Amino acid sequence: MASVPSLAATVHQRVTDALSAALPEAGSADPLLRRSDRADFQANGVLGLAKKLKGNPRELAGKVVDGLPSDDVLAEVEVSGPGFLNITVTDAAIVSTLAARAADDRLGVPYAEHPGTTVIDYSQPNVAKEMHVGHLRSTVIGDALVQILEHRGETVIRRHHIGDWGTQFGMLIQYLVEHPHELDHASDAAQGDGEGEAAMARLNRLYKASRALFESDEEFKTRSRRKVVDLQAGDEDTLALWHKIVDESKIYFQGVYEKLDVEIRDPDIVGESAYNDLLVETCKLLEESGVAVRSQGALCVFFDDIKGQDVQPVPLIVQKADGGFGYAASDLAAIRDRTSVLKADTLLYVVDARQALHFRMVFETARRAGWLTDEVTASHLPFGTVLGKDGKPFKTRAGETVRLVDLLDEATERAAAVVREKAQDLTDEEVAERASQVGIGAVKYADLSNSLTRDYVFDLDRMVSLNGDTSVYLQYAYARIRSILRKAGDARPVAHPELPLAPAERALGLHLDDFADMLAGVAETYEPHKLAAYLYQLASLFTTFYDQCPVLKAETAETVENRLFLCDLTARTLHQGMALLGIRTPERL
Repeated sequence: MASVPSLAATVHQRVTDALSAALPEAGSADPLLRRSDRADFQANGVLGLAKKLKGNPRELAGKVVDGLPSDDVLAEVEVSGPGFLNITVTDAAIVSTLAARAADDRLGVPYAEHPGTTVIDYSQPNVAKEMHVGHLRSTVIGDALVQILEHRGETVIRRHHIGDWGTQFGMLIQYLVEHPHELDHASDAAQGDGEGEAAMARLNRLYKASRALFESDEEFKTRSRRKVVDLQAGDEDTLALWHKIVDESKIYFQGVYEKLDVEIRDPDIVGESAYNDLLVETCKLLEESGVAVRSQGALCVFFDDIKGQDVQPVPLIVQKADGGFGYAASDLAAIRDRTSVLKADTLLYVVDARQALHFRMVFETARRAGWLTDEVTASHLPFGTVLGKDGKPFKTRAGETVRLVDLLDEATERAAAVVREKAQDLTDEEVAERASQVGIGAVKYADLSNSLTRDYVFDLDRMVSLNGDTSVYLQYAYARIRSILRKAGDARPVAHPELPLAPAERALGLHLDDFADMLAGVAETYEPHKLAAYLYQLASLFTTFYDQCPVLKAETAETVENRLFLCDLTARTLHQGMALLGIRTPERL
């Protein structure tokens, strides 16, 4: 089905046409249409245009009103103040537009006119290390952006640039050489843990034991350093043990991702090591083109506007003086791969704000080298920090970083208490399923409802509350609607454009009609918090509608059907919007 123009788009076009007719020299001037509390919409563009052309704004506004068509869309247009247009649409136009949306599986949301290929780099845990609260934001923000862009028709390639390379692997591999059964699975069979947790237990044991030996035994330290050389040289036996550690970590990662209800596919996990073969060539290309220069033996890129506290230039070091490669080299090699091999035209990096300077330097280097252009762009989407109730970075009482699995488990436990209180007829199995959907949804929503760059306080009591801007409030609104529809009996959701609408119905209807335009904006600016804000307002408007407009006990059968229609479209919109945020909507709570 073709996309459904919103009423805002329809009104915008009509005012634009009337403005052009009234003042041809203005061309297709923007009427600056927006929602208004004085009418359904307000057009402010006449005022600025009249001032620019030295005309009388109220007179020009009057000409625009005279040029607007008389039809079933515009109910009233009045000139207000110095030359604003207050525009009210008809009830029939609202219901008819919503009926067209309801007839479409995509709720009238169009595909992008010119979809491209976007690589989203997100959720980048380190091999052999536990995922902590710091990994939460990159994972849920990245996953939401994947869903939103794919929904628009964009080709999205997911990339998880895991930390799977470095000097620490010499220590781990050498310990495995000397203790070959350290990662054997049989030793954990009796623990009864999930597979992922058991994998992490093995990795933790390996890391602690190898670290203790590394710090206490100089001969082991020497052997470990030699093992790094073997790894970098591609020694088969060394690589086999390295793969064993990486594979064990992936088992653990998948356990965490399943708990977080996020799909991470193995082919999309492309770590630092994947670009090793490109590093030498990348450095050669940068040096030969003059983008990078040798400075004290290191290969560096300098920037006129980036200096340290001593006013000396701060370079991007692509290759160290000892020949080793840093993060910059692998990031630049990844850009080459993603643009030339994957044919991406947009690269997005969902990485915390502390890496802003690094990405600024990497992207500028890639532009100078010609790997990024006006047509092929890269953007860093920085995000803020998760804070504790004390306003400091979230830690345990012992001052340690909070394990992500512990945080998710606690959220699910808190949610279980809410679910039991609201639905006492559920079995233990049903409670567990709902608790996971509610608890994990609460954690995701609390993150996604904040703008990316904003720090936020992690407060589980507030997150699982049925009141306020929480996912539980949205899930409850959805479950309430599904309950209404189940109780409707033979009555069905049917749009009746001929019926007058109550104020609460109009407010709900106009907001429902804004879904497609809002989603287009979110996809354009990569701001999922605006989708969360839209859904919260939708649930709030539905609550007002439900309180003020009887549904099943309405005066006539047609009114019952029309209000069931509004209920049904609200539920479908909540379900679709929440799914794009990676949050489930239980049929019952």
